[in-house]
Amino acid sequence: MKSIYAHLFHLLEERKPLILATIIETKGSSPQVPGASALFSSEGLFAGTLGGGMLEADAQQKALQSLTEKVSFLSEFSLKADLASEGEAICGGEVTILIDACPEEHRDTFYRLSQSLFRRQPGVLATLIYQLDGEKVSLSRHWIGREERFTAELKGHLSFFQKQIEDAFSASKPNLLRVEKRIFPEQAEKGFLFLEPIFPLPQLVIAGAGHVGQAVAHLGSLLKFEVTVIDDRPEFAHRERLPDTDHIIIDDIGKALQNFPISSDTYVVIVTRGHSHDAEALRQCIASEAAYIGMIGSSRKIELMRKKFLEEGWATARQFARVYAPIGIDIYSETVEEIAISIAAQLVFVRSQIQNKKRDK
Repeated sequence: MKSIYAHLFHLLEERKPLILATIIETKGSSPQVPGASALFSSEGLFAGTLGGGMLEADAQQKALQSLTEKVSFLSEFSLKADLASEGEAICGGEVTILIDACPEEHRDTFYRLSQSLFRRQPGVLATLIYQLDGEKVSLSRHWIGREERFTAELKGHLSFFQKQIEDAFSASKPNLLRVEKRIFPEQAEKGFLFLEPIFPLPQLVIAGAGHVGQAVAHLGSLLKFEVTVIDDRPEFAHRERLPDTDHIIIDDIGKALQNFPISSDTYVVIVTRGHSHDAEALRQCIASEAAYIGMIGSSRKIELMRKKFLEEGWATARQFARVYAPIGIDIYSETVEEIAISIAAQLVFVRSQIQNKKRDK
């Protein structure tokens, strides 16, 4: 559930003054895409990123101004400096960033968003932006969960955008729309609606909290997975060893996997301490609809296990064929860290393939 918006809700509970900056439009080449967000405090960048470099530095200055003046801005940043320029961005594009001075005013919206993600329910964050004077804007934010999209009529001005909200959700892509003059306040010069589909992170379930599992958990967190580690050894499966892990399950590995709600958005990595544990873990998930199942081991071990699974009727040849085993992309890895990188690369590759297929539909 590592959405910056869900993170923001918990930070707002601490009453810490923060500025939320979000890229809502790009033209040409830019270091990040619409939807990229960052939080700024009086000390500077607090969480997230707008792409780093000069763009983020310039946005930070605007955010500090916003924090001081308690005014929200809609600001455009040019990235068209040439190579001879010092201290300026040279990507060649243009970026529009929404800088929200008072995210605490939308606390209820961010709460509903975080609760939806906790339940692994997607939705659309709709932000109405009214440009008042120059860069100054007023904002209205609304969370439209999947339940609301399908079971309730949208209220107020959002009712005019039912189709666009549906389209943004289906395309899994943010969209910036112009709002007609008739539906925004008289004092506003322009009106926009930024639609941002937000989905729960894919689940990465790691069977085995040994050295490889520990390293994969760290990389999985960096790569925006919701990470669960399963092991039956408390001395291995604890927060000090696995600080980046979202969930730790201490139980019999096979039993825990059998009870885990594996879906088409689940990626299973089997790296236990022995062949019997690997086999039991694989038995519990091989017939599931998991997006990815990978198991560590030599080619000989995998072939012996395949033969056993087919003979015992634990899996069909087709089911076993979809298991990535030996696990990971072949980069001639030898060390624990190299093995973990090869697994992480394969996870990213499979996830990207699935996302591209969904977009092409």
